[in-house]
Amino acid sequence: MKRFVDEIKKRWKALTLVILTTITVFSLLPLDALPPAPGTDKTHHFIAYAMLMLPTALRKPANWVILGLFFILYSGAIELIQPFINRYGEWMDIFANSGGVICGAIIAWLINFKISAKHAKQSVNNS
Repeated sequence: MKRFVDEIKKRWKALTLVILTTITVFSLLPLDALPPAPGTDKTHHFIAYAMLMLPTALRKPANWVILGLFFILYSGAIELIQPFINRYGEWMDIFANSGGVICGAIIAWLINFKISAKHAKQSVNNS
C-alpha cells in the first residue's frame, strides 16, 4: 500500500488535474436527462470531490488547505454556470461537494497516519 500511496504523492498534480478536468467536463456537458447510474446524484458529487481532494491531501503541499477551499468554490462556480447550459444548479450539490472534499482530506489523513504508524512499528522492531 505504501508504494501505491507514494506513487499518488509523486503524481498528485497530474492526478488532481485529470480528476478536476473530468469533473468539469461531466458537470458542464449539456444533457437532456441524467444517465441512469446507481446511487443518488449527491452520492456521485460526494465521491467525485473526495477523489479530487485525496491526492492533494495525501501529498499535503504547503497550500493544500487553500486548494481544498478552491475545490469547494470551484464546485460552486460550476453550479452557478449549469443553468446556462441546460443543466440544473443545486445548492445541495455544493454541500455534497464540500462534504466530499472534507472526507477526502480525512481519508488521506487516516492513510498517512496508518502508513507512518506501520513505519514506526517496523523501525522499533528492527532496532
